[in-house]
Amino acid sequence: MTKLRHCVSLLLLCQLHLLVAADTTRAVRGVWLTNVDSKVLNSRDNIVQAVDVCSNLGFNTIFVVTWNKTMTTYPSKIMKEMTGVAIDTQFTGRDPLRELIAAAHKKNIKVIAWFEFGFSSSYQQNGGVLLKKKPEWASRDVNGNLVSKNGFEWMNGFLPEVQDFMLSLIMEVVRNYDVDGIQGDDRLPAMPSESGYDEYTVKLYRSTHGGAEPPRDSKDPAWVQWRADLLNAFMEKIHRTIKSHNPKLLVTMSPSIYPWSKEEYLQDWPTWVRKGLVDMVNPQVYRYDIKQYAAAVKEIVQGQIDRDQLFRCYPGVLLKLGSYYPSREFLTDMLQENRNNGFNGEVMFFYEGLKHHADVFREFYRDKPEFPSLLK
Repeated sequence: MTKLRHCVSLLLLCQLHLLVAADTTRAVRGVWLTNVDSKVLNSRDNIVQAVDVCSNLGFNTIFVVTWNKTMTTYPSKIMKEMTGVAIDTQFTGRDPLRELIAAAHKKNIKVIAWFEFGFSSSYQQNGGVLLKKKPEWASRDVNGNLVSKNGFEWMNGFLPEVQDFMLSLIMEVVRNYDVDGIQGDDRLPAMPSESGYDEYTVKLYRSTHGGAEPPRDSKDPAWVQWRADLLNAFMEKIHRTIKSHNPKLLVTMSPSIYPWSKEEYLQDWPTWVRKGLVDMVNPQVYRYDIKQYAAAVKEIVQGQIDRDQLFRCYPGVLLKLGSYYPSREFLTDMLQENRNNGFNGEVMFFYEGLKHHADVFREFYRDKPEFPSLLK
């Protein structure tokens, strides 16, 4: 048994050496850093230590949460005026975002501001403080109920006022912090496909369909596409607004896997890539066996993204969720599958899983490539 384990370890090590040899001089080696199931943002010392870990393991990009639980991880004038709470209360008196940027940039690590909650207003709180303050911002399903999906309650992301609010948070960060870019995920720009039956969206639909009502079947393909196009337009507005402020800032998104992303959350992200509305996309290829993972990444390269735009795509890899960690073999296989399909990098969800597989990353990310040129 000991001899067998030794042989397996040697095989995995050989795989890692092959992967390293396949790397070019430019790659994205990213990791998400959140304030859930992690204490990194709880102190400046913790932040410095985490940045050191990322640097020592070869990572060059940190996607740090700036918006979740209807609060920000930086002092926000917008949220102070909206809810009376300027920053997540566990960070009162500090500015974790500024502290992280300072520490990361010293190590030549890019910092992307991640607006995790997007159009979600709360989690299992019946809309939370935001919809209590702004009930007219609530999303509605076909029965007129507040839209709730997988425990998350939603604002109406089709409503211009809600879009303006979300964009104001993004621009507050962009204007006040030396971030390298911003990121939305499977909640930005996104809306559950059960949504769209609010007064504003129904009226808008009628105006473009000869007075006809929206289909009661929320999964009707044409109805799905019409609402996805509304989010595509908002994606374009995000991109245009950020680039007008600073064309060197990266606009990045981490949607769900397509076409599930479109069917369930109206995220037509291949269109974002095709139309040049994103500099980088990190599809959440969160799978629990290599067969499913391989199938998902192959679908991306076989029709979702053109080959000449593949350099903009770096899959999201599930590294930790609760007590779950992928095995060393599975992680290595996923990295190999990414390289086999032309992806020169990935983003790990999330930071707390790095140390569990530090040996893999030390070996695989040892060559310290530069961040790729993604700007047009």
